[in-house]
Amino acid sequence: MIWILFISFFIFLFLGFPIAFSLGLSAFTYLIFAQVPLVVIPLKMYSGIDVFVLLSIPGFILAGNLMNLCGMTDRIIRFSNHLLGHVRGGLSLANIGASMIFAGISGTAVADTASIGSIMIPAMKKEGYDGDFSCAVTAASSTVGPIIPPSLPLIIAGSLTGLSIGKLFLAGAIPGLLLTVGFMVVSYVISKKRKYPKKARAGIKLVASGFLDAFWALVMTLIILFGIVAGVFTPTEASIVAVLYALFVGIFIYQSINIKGLIGVLKQSVSTTASLMLLVGFANLFGWILVSEQVPQQVAASLLGISTNKIVLLLLINLLLIVVGSFMETIAALLILFPILLKVAVSVGIDPIQFSIIAVLNLMIGLNTPPVGVCLFVASGIGKEPIERITKQVLPFLLVSLIVLLLVSYIPQISLFLPGLFWD
Repeated sequence: MIWILFISFFIFLFLGFPIAFSLGLSAFTYLIFAQVPLVVIPLKMYSGIDVFVLLSIPGFILAGNLMNLCGMTDRIIRFSNHLLGHVRGGLSLANIGASMIFAGISGTAVADTASIGSIMIPAMKKEGYDGDFSCAVTAASSTVGPIIPPSLPLIIAGSLTGLSIGKLFLAGAIPGLLLTVGFMVVSYVISKKRKYPKKARAGIKLVASGFLDAFWALVMTLIILFGIVAGVFTPTEASIVAVLYALFVGIFIYQSINIKGLIGVLKQSVSTTASLMLLVGFANLFGWILVSEQVPQQVAASLLGISTNKIVLLLLINLLLIVVGSFMETIAALLILFPILLKVAVSVGIDPIQFSIIAVLNLMIGLNTPPVGVCLFVASGIGKEPIERITKQVLPFLLVSLIVLLLVSYIPQISLFLPGLFWD
């Protein structure tokens, strides 16, 4: 009967249904054919979202939208440009640096691409950068967001397995920095080869002024991360602290939040949260069917049947997740595959915290890989550049991502060093 689930899922996906509805409708189709009481639909959907840590998601989404509303994105970009604008291709480096800082606010790659890209892509094109390269830099650097805390995919991973969110956040810090540095090196080499422009070096006063403007974003990241690590508050409480902090900065410091803007942000945040929670609910129903049909055991047996060698298994899992990430939305892929593959990884001695970072990294690579490549399409829409040209330009950045993925996969301390400093 399980073939009915998969065939109907791909049919709905092919017909253009959103991933959440494809999951839900395929599960409904299976339940009809299997003659399972339909009362399991609301029961399993509710149990999927009835997880305390998931309450942090609307909080972080709202906090990110509030920081956008009060002009934090512009200030981050200006600060990054003051620091790096004098280097050859400095605006592209500022783009990457801004994404790293903005990661501490949004936690999502698509939000990063849309927010930073709407400012940086036109600015880069105006300065003389090729449009396809500008889009590629923006799309590639946005994948740092879900690695550096706070990260919505890591919150999902933690909620599925009971792993410490604080440990997951710390585990993503070094891989996120490696990605940032790698992207900057690639961007600098390409910029130097193509003789992209550079600006005059900003004076100390200008850099200091930019830092003060971006200071509140940096403080927000520190509050969230160290508050969770130090045990001052839970991830859910941290998201509320982030909202209150964003409101305070926007109203009393920047004085840029008004009632109309606040209502718009609330509507946007509710819409985003509702669509995400619907996806979580349907994915939990889909996952319950997979478990009842013993699909996880079959997948585990198949992988372990190929090899029980840790190195080989990691390679196979990486290949599987990259392919899945190229076709499926990140959160949906995590909800369906992560618990299954985690059991396989743990069975051969891979640390669950390390594997969580590996899984998210893989799926982030998929955001810049056709045919779905959500970040590529967002950047293409902003820059009005053909997706084929952007895909070609993003290849060197994908190579960096793959190198970092291999390092994280086969050198556990890259992801486990920081959590080990704070936890036994």
